[in-house]
Amino acid sequence: MRHLIMQGENLTAPPSNNGSSHTNISAPLPSDINPTESNMSMNTDQDSNLMESDFPQKRRGGWPKGRKRRRGPRDMNAPKQPLTGYVRYLNENREKVRGENPGASFSEVTKILACDWSKLGSHEKQKYLEEAEKDKERYMKELEQYQQTEAYKIFKKQQEKKRKEYEDGDGSYYTSSTVEPMNETQHDGEVPGFDIPIFTEEFLDHNKAREAELRQLRKSNTEYEEQNAILTKHIENMKSAIEKLEVENSQQHSNNIALQQHLEALRNALLENFADFPLPSTNELPTPETIDSYMNQLHSLLENPTENEVFISKIREIVSKLDYP
Repeated sequence: MRHLIMQGENLTAPPSNNGSSHTNISAPLPSDINPTESNMSMNTDQDSNLMESDFPQKRRGGWPKGRKRRRGPRDMNAPKQPLTGYVRYLNENREKVRGENPGASFSEVTKILACDWSKLGSHEKQKYLEEAEKDKERYMKELEQYQQTEAYKIFKKQQEKKRKEYEDGDGSYYTSSTVEPMNETQHDGEVPGFDIPIFTEEFLDHNKAREAELRQLRKSNTEYEEQNAILTKHIENMKSAIEKLEVENSQQHSNNIALQQHLEALRNALLENFADFPLPSTNELPTPETIDSYMNQLHSLLENPTENEVFISKIREIVSKLDYP
């Protein structure tokens, strides 16, 4: 194109030597170099294709839009997965931080722990990291042994059967191995309020620990509700028993008052009838203070009727005339 343009420039006449006005004698440009609309469109498309080929767009990772990730069946016989050093630090210090901050919520406690973990030195973290490494070695060893068992083979068959059912149902089966992982920029994101990078093993372990704690709290809450229901029923029974005892106590109190009044009336009647009847041995006469002892001695004399026959006959005569209240 540059060569053709230079040819067009050569067709222009140079200025005359006599200083007269310039006269440009221009030959028409060839039709193949005219900047027509079709040529401009073609050049634009070529440039666009060149840019797209030289700078391919990076495909965004993650799950396809509109698709929900299907969680495969969980193998209950598989060995317990290892915990990271960070999760071990959380589990070990959560109760301590919660005790120091009784009004803090779960997320606030976790945020404090995450901040403390980020401030720990490498030598302080080493203990938790070493334990995590040992636990990981234990898990890998147990997993290798478990994969040789019949239970694992049965689980794999069931998993394969489930996968085929999903493929027959909607034509796709999404697992972590069939979908492109999130790109690096998405991996570098962080949860607001936490110092834990998201989409990492540490973040997933943190979620597992939180879910386990929530399950434990729900279980404890259910147990407490059952205990409260039992205690409420027990309290109601106790209230009913107390009300019943109060009614009985009131009745007994009324009976005691009536008996006391009857006893006083009986004492007065005995005192009045035996006022001039002294005991044969002591010549003691009854008084309001000694009427009880007087009647006891009188009763002892009745046990020997032969010795006090005359006295006893007088007593019987008085008692027969006695007007009981």
